[in-house]
Amino acid sequence: MRTPRAVFVVLATVFALLVGGCAGGPTPRVWAASVCTALSPWRTEIGTLTTRTQQQMTAKTTPAQAKENLVRLLGGAESASETAREQVQKAGVPDVDGGESVAKGFLRSLTAVRDAYGKAKQGIEQLDAGQADPFYDGVQSVMNTLTSEYNRSALDTSALDSEELKQAFDEVPECR
Repeated sequence: MRTPRAVFVVLATVFALLVGGCAGGPTPRVWAASVCTALSPWRTEIGTLTTRTQQQMTAKTTPAQAKENLVRLLGGAESASETAREQVQKAGVPDVDGGESVAKGFLRSLTAVRDAYGKAKQGIEQLDAGQADPFYDGVQSVMNTLTSEYNRSALDTSALDSEELKQAFDEVPECR
């Protein structure tokens, strides 16, 4: 016959295992799928922004129309970057060695991208669209700065030494 103490020990052990299993972050596969799901629409939006910006720069519009369009496009990219950042943050920290560092790296990168788009939007907003040549020179300068800041924000994956995460990113359908 089981003693109350034995039942308590069994229940405590089961509880500890259940809570311990829930206390860790998501598995590498779950985390990678969440991150890729967050980044997929963001990549699409950034690709669309790039295409539209190139079209805008060659279109026959007035500087005022170009300014309005560029501010809207950059604002959309800023918003899409923030949405992706929030979703990656919600993904949590992957349950791997160095998982916190990896998660923070993704968040830092998306934050820097968001801020670069926001800064570019403000830069365009501050340009005087009254004269075409100075306006377009200013646009070129703002876009060059955006490109530079965007490139600096890139996530350095060379330090990603988790084989579990590398494998997860290679295998989950959301990342293909």
